[in-house]
Amino acid sequence: MATDALSDLLRTVRLTGAVFFSLDVREPWVAEAPAARACQPFVMPAAQHVIEFHIVTMGSCFGGLLGEQPVELEAGDIIIFPQGDAHVISSAPGMRAQPDIALYRRSQSAQLPFALTLGEPGPPTAHVVCGFLGCDSRPFNPLLAALPRVLHVREGAAFESGWLAHFIRAAIDESENKRAGGESVLSRLSELMFVEVARRYLASLPAEETGWLAGLRDRYVGKALNLMHTRPAFPWSLECLAEEVGLSRSGLSERFAHFIGVPPMHYLAQWRMQMAACLLSNGIETVAQVAAKVGYDSEAAFSRTFKKQIGAPPATWRKAHNRLPVNLGHDCTCLRLLLLPACGRMWLESYLMMSTLVS
Repeated sequence: MATDALSDLLRTVRLTGAVFFSLDVREPWVAEAPAARACQPFVMPAAQHVIEFHIVTMGSCFGGLLGEQPVELEAGDIIIFPQGDAHVISSAPGMRAQPDIALYRRSQSAQLPFALTLGEPGPPTAHVVCGFLGCDSRPFNPLLAALPRVLHVREGAAFESGWLAHFIRAAIDESENKRAGGESVLSRLSELMFVEVARRYLASLPAEETGWLAGLRDRYVGKALNLMHTRPAFPWSLECLAEEVGLSRSGLSERFAHFIGVPPMHYLAQWRMQMAACLLSNGIETVAQVAAKVGYDSEAAFSRTFKKQIGAPPATWRKAHNRLPVNLGHDCTCLRLLLLPACGRMWLESYLMMSTLVS
């Protein structure tokens, strides 16, 4: 069955989300977040890489990287920090505060989202939902390298329409009412939100842009990526891949390297090792079964390649990174929904609207 490279990558790097904080704020107020690696042990201890995001659901504020010009955020706006940089959100630009790691520790023992009030006493003038997304960064996650330090989606007047707005409102409802199963709903919604923001960023890239996301958009490179992700165990050669996409060997090699930064076969080798690392961490298949799934007839040859690229034998990697088995079929359902045709998206819109109305 055919897949697409973005869905496959998100599934394999195990994107997971959680909404941790619900902020009611009154001017003047400021919240400074440390680099994600500092709070990662408390918010997502199993994740290799943590991304932080904020959704403004009422009022307005400013958000941005430390030492850089912030952007003004209005109700419905989303700001994401894909590289896990330290950042500030505040009622006015230029404000600073001391990051409070204790908040992340306290959130471990509370039902999420953890409610916080900042600023002067009185009715809130703004509300912000804050959360995290975790994913694998090792041995290979080309999406992270393709994303900027800040992603900003400005919904503004569109906040009252559009299916992105539907699940933002569902996130507001779940964060305020804290019903049974709310943490799982918020987790799925934050994953959906990230995928949609990544797709919007992809659509906004200028024609001359390079990188993994830009490569997806290219007619030939995108087809080559989809083929390798659909059939990673196939004995691909440059000649075979070039024939499938309709280019010469040299033409595909040059075009692929221009966008992705490495030749097609080098990319395939890296992707196979990422797949292998994911499968090994899930702890379900044997090393021999993993080897076969990523295109190796010989377990010994696979183990040698894995150790050379990853720095540890497969069995050692499994012991160091073993997790509870991930139910990929369930956990990735929402990711697949995003890439359905219009009828599937209409179903999703209806579901999100109903989940917001029913309490």
